[in-house]
Amino acid sequence: MPGLLRGIARTAVIAGTASSVAGRVQRHQASKFAEKDAQTAADRTGYYQDDVNAQQQQEPPPPQQVPDQRSAPDTSSMLDQLKELGELKASGVLTEQEFAAQKAKILGG
Repeated sequence: MPGLLRGIARTAVIAGTASSVAGRVQRHQASKFAEKDAQTAADRTGYYQDDVNAQQQQEPPPPQQVPDQRSAPDTSSMLDQLKELGELKASGVLTEQEFAAQKAKILGG
């Protein structure tokens, strides 16, 4: 029985030592990779900042000119004016030529 206990104890010591060593190796590798990741992130940030600074130093493009936009004529007032013209023509106040001239002014042509 003492031989059996000695074998079990030896196995426990070896397993504990292996576990301890594996844990240290894992922590060492993790810190090494963390440093490498931090350096990579810093490099990327530096490259990004260089690009941003270069873009900021460039002249901005000249402002684009927006073409004049004309608003559409108010159709309700145009219709009212045309109705008045029609009534004036029907009552005999306007001649056919005067009606055509005023109608062209209202319609913009």
